[in-house]
Amino acid sequence: MDKMRFESANLTAANIEKIAELFPGVVTEGKVNFDLLRSLLGDEVYGDEAYEFTWVGKRAAIAEAGRPIRKTLRPCPEESKNWDTTENLYIEGDNLDVLKLLQESYLGKVKMIYIDPPYNTGNDFIYRDNFTRNRDEYAGEAGVYDEDGDRLFRNTESNGRFHSDWCSMMYPRLVLARNLLRDDGVIFISIDDGEQGQLKKICDEVFGESNFAACIPWQSRLSMQNDTDLSINHEYLIVYAKKRRFENRRLKESNVNTWYNKDSFVFRPLPLDKDKFDNPDNDPRGLWKADPFDAPNVRPNLTYPITNPNTGEQHLPPSGRHWRISPEKFSSALANGRIIFGKNGTGRPQMKSFYEEKKDFGSIDNSWFSGDKVGTATAATKELQFLFENSPFDTPKPTTLLKKLITLGFVESGDIILDFFSGSATTAHAVMQLNAEDGGKRKFIMVQLPEPCPEGSEAAKAGYKNICEIGKERIRRAGEKIKEAAGLTAQNLDIGFRVLKLDDTNMKDVYYAASEYTQDLLSMMEDNIKDDRTDMDLLYACLLDWGLPLSMPHTQEKIGGFTVHTYNDGDLIACFDKHISDEVVKEIARRQPLRAVFRDSSFACSPEKINVEEIFKLLAPNTSVRVI
Repeated sequence: MDKMRFESANLTAANIEKIAELFPGVVTEGKVNFDLLRSLLGDEVYGDEAYEFTWVGKRAAIAEAGRPIRKTLRPCPEESKNWDTTENLYIEGDNLDVLKLLQESYLGKVKMIYIDPPYNTGNDFIYRDNFTRNRDEYAGEAGVYDEDGDRLFRNTESNGRFHSDWCSMMYPRLVLARNLLRDDGVIFISIDDGEQGQLKKICDEVFGESNFAACIPWQSRLSMQNDTDLSINHEYLIVYAKKRRFENRRLKESNVNTWYNKDSFVFRPLPLDKDKFDNPDNDPRGLWKADPFDAPNVRPNLTYPITNPNTGEQHLPPSGRHWRISPEKFSSALANGRIIFGKNGTGRPQMKSFYEEKKDFGSIDNSWFSGDKVGTATAATKELQFLFENSPFDTPKPTTLLKKLITLGFVESGDIILDFFSGSATTAHAVMQLNAEDGGKRKFIMVQLPEPCPEGSEAAKAGYKNICEIGKERIRRAGEKIKEAAGLTAQNLDIGFRVLKLDDTNMKDVYYAASEYTQDLLSMMEDNIKDDRTDMDLLYACLLDWGLPLSMPHTQEKIGGFTVHTYNDGDLIACFDKHISDEVVKEIARRQPLRAVFRDSSFACSPEKINVEEIFKLLAPNTSVRVI
């Protein structure tokens, strides 16, 4: 039987394998001959200047995205809500490590990612990833670890690597995030002026310039600042697709549902506002509205005089503009009653747009979000004050903004939304609210470092030790209020979440040379699993290793006195008890799970392991069997 790996995917090795498949001759002993690869790709000139974006530490940041780790996610049912039935996840831990652990289970499965990373203001904590120095050396240099050893530090403006550190923090996380997106997936990133330019360049590299969708200014405040040169009332949303389409939706003559049935991203159209249409002349084609007949720029072939048949007055396009259609098409449209000349027939030419012709296509959204429509930072604070007596979080985003993004990104029922800088869990709140409004079953995955609440803060005064406690409590309170307000229509609304916490591997570390083994050490190593780990810890480590989702149903039962775990109706069956009987092994095999896993110490000797393999070959030949 094979052993479980219990190590995150080695993405660098996987990329080398892909190169070897395309160009077998450039990979030797796991190393890529880049000069040969360049030649095969037609690059005959070396050393030419080229545009590039770089910073101190970029190579290390790129390499870190592919470096495997030996960590795990430990389930915490006692801090969860509706553990047995929920499909939502709340994960505590450094998001770089968490994203690596999720690579197998959620590869290409996430429809939308929203993140609000720490802005590089010189005051905020940001993650610093240092992999070349030991902990004491690093702590002495930048010295801010929390009590769990998580990486945190203040990136003050006096630091010579002010921008470099922030870029190095973001780059590997975005690389890993892209892997999790579906082909029709999209990522929204909140950012301010400080790093907006750098973030755009990083995303161009990670997602590709062609997949840039928008840089949306968001009016984050309505009030004016009087203590600055200019009142900064906005932030940005940088938007990239995993795979973007470029067809012009407005020119398609197909139904909108057909348009979206493709494996690449496009923004959801807004429904047309029927109140903007009227029919003052009783046109048999129904409701219509008057659209401008001219368009920007000068095109000689579309610049011609138009005579108003009611007044005889001639009209040319306004300066710097042209008519929307050719003279021939204009004559046809005029004869067909699609051209009007103002409300009373004496104005400039306009074109009728009919509601019935436009409704299937909807309308595109604006490239900016006004605060009075999608909410402001003040509105976000009031939302928290509604749930808590005082707002325990300083920089929340409004749920109305997140609901707008979820709708814009065409996130449908059953889709997964990931936020790996989840903060006060606004994203989870918005997902539950939107599900209550439209009956959807969208699922969320929140990831947050348990950053300590500063002494003297409102959060600390309220008894919250870290940001994760705030986020989890917000989801609990918001979910109950949403369900209560929705009444009978939301009885099946999922307002729960499974809590998982990042920790070191469940397996004992063994770094001894052969000469250092003693009898006492050998007896100590009879069981290779750490003493404080439970069956649930081992089960979830197996889910990560096998690439199974972490939110599926799980049951446990006693068979012949041994505890047997069944995950998602047989995707995996596990028994971690010692000295398992043949009858229990046979019963598990009879159920023909896709995967079965046992503890190495479940069997006293190699012949017993061979016997288990023979049982499965006979009763469940298609089951993959492993031991830990």
